[in-house]
Amino acid sequence: MKTGQIRQSLSGFYDVYADGQLYRTRARGNFRKRGLTPLVGDQVAFDAPTQQEGYILKLLARQTELVRPPVANVDLAIVVTATTTQEFSTNLLDRQLVALEVAGIQSVIYMAKTDLLSETEFAERQKLAEAYQAIGYQVIIERAAFDPAALTAVKSALAGHVAVVMGQTGAGKSTLLNHLQPGLDLATGEISQALNRGKHTTRKVSLIEIADGLVADTPGFSSYEVFDIPATDLTHYFPEFVQLSADCKYRGCVHINEPKCAVKAALAAGTILQSRYDNYLQFYETIKNKKVIYNKKK
Repeated sequence: MKTGQIRQSLSGFYDVYADGQLYRTRARGNFRKRGLTPLVGDQVAFDAPTQQEGYILKLLARQTELVRPPVANVDLAIVVTATTTQEFSTNLLDRQLVALEVAGIQSVIYMAKTDLLSETEFAERQKLAEAYQAIGYQVIIERAAFDPAALTAVKSALAGHVAVVMGQTGAGKSTLLNHLQPGLDLATGEISQALNRGKHTTRKVSLIEIADGLVADTPGFSSYEVFDIPATDLTHYFPEFVQLSADCKYRGCVHINEPKCAVKAALAAGTILQSRYDNYLQFYETIKNKKVIYNKKK
């Protein structure tokens, strides 16, 4: 029995990487009976007499799990954020960051399309980047599109991680990946050809080796539309609120109507972003209202 990592899933086949080789496997029937589905990124125990014929015997414990794309053990997300006035949204950015905090995944913010900004607009985005850096997020921002320094920073962030690239449509996710590794499409095709399966596009998810890390080949992460958490837990996923909440008068303060709230004091003092607090209030109300609707339906 061997242990390895699922690098590709395709129509019931799982390509497992172990000992420097890829093994084509299937999952045992008892996985389906137990309601278990192997995911790309899973660490598994498997038996394979040849590289073309094997079976997954056991799924090892997962650290994280995403639905779209269906990948396990992701520990890093590159959040590609278009910075042009028409596309930029702190609401969307914060929604993605909160979703990643909930999932237990580290975030790196990559500010794209900076070459399309005026000098004044770029200065504003730089100031915002500094505010997110103060919260604790790594932010990559350079004046030129796909600046070598920015690409070097992304590569350094990816090293040793299993990652996804996320962001709104048109933000430049795929273009970023192609800049990180020219000929990426060829590399993806070679993985399939090495297993004598040809090139497939249906129901395929892969992890591609990029910059000493692994990146899901389908850019995206769309499970941030709804936060499946109690509204009162939302504050735990805003790192700057967590740090300040120790000074709130009331334990369990949600920083809305409570007196002597350290978060609201920081907001009044201008030491936290107004946009972050406004987005927090919107997310809080959205979660609370969805819970009310759900309970009524029950």
